[in-house]
Amino acid sequence: QVQLVESGGGLVQPGGSLRLSCAASGVTLDYYAIAWIRRAPGKEREGILCMDMNDNITYYDDSVKGRFTISRDNAKNTVYLQMNNLKPEDTAIYYCVTYWRGYCAGLQYDYWGQGTQVTVSS
Repeated sequence: QVQLVESGGGLVQPGGSLRLSCAASGVTLDYYAIAWIRRAPGKEREGILCMDMNDNITYYDDSVKGRFTISRDNAKNTVYLQMNNLKPEDTAIYYCVTYWRGYCAGLQYDYWGQGTQVTVSS
């Protein structure tokens, strides 16, 4: 059974940073593409960025370039999203998702977690 569990969300002031974690079980992330998506209040889910099985990164949202980075620790079977210079418009529920095919496929993912809330506000 595949499980993805996100953590690290919370309330942060504009300009602040957070690091989200996504711990996986039932799947070996080495062979999967992984991504972070988010759903802002009143909006549809949107892709943020993705890392394929060869660690190539695709940004789906240009507004996070230079601020957000994705990484993985295969030994811990964990994915991270480092978010810097956060803005109020980054407020959303953040989800990690995976693609068993090993390449990024936008919102056509195979597994997802329960999400973690990120609120950017002063």
